[in-house]
Amino acid sequence: MNPLVKGKVAGGNRLGRTLGFPTANIPLKEDDPVRNGVYAARVRIDGTEHEAVVNVGHRPTVGNGPDRVLEAHLLDFEGDLYGQTIEVELLEFLREEQRFGSTEELSRQIEADKKRARERLRRDSDL
Repeated sequence: MNPLVKGKVAGGNRLGRTLGFPTANIPLKEDDPVRNGVYAARVRIDGTEHEAVVNVGHRPTVGNGPDRVLEAHLLDFEGDLYGQTIEVELLEFLREEQRFGSTEELSRQIEADKKRARERLRRDSDL
């Protein structure tokens, strides 16, 4: 069974939106067993499924401090999820969380992560 994280979407610093990758953020406890890193995922909102690329961890490039968070960027989605409860099913681990030298490098990597997540999710839908 794939790891499932359920939580209420919390406000962040909106850096993802500024970079062109808005995220739904769920605070995590340090002892939450989900491994830090980037995943292909499905997000359920009120019974509707959305494809996503997810980062779990401490956001080392943007230096947002010690708080651990799950950040889900829903692919092909627009809308406000603040305060809503969502379920995130982590389907496949794509890579370790890492620090980048700039937000430009981070943006390029997120684009690559989105592509890998779409490929993984497409394989799932072909079954």
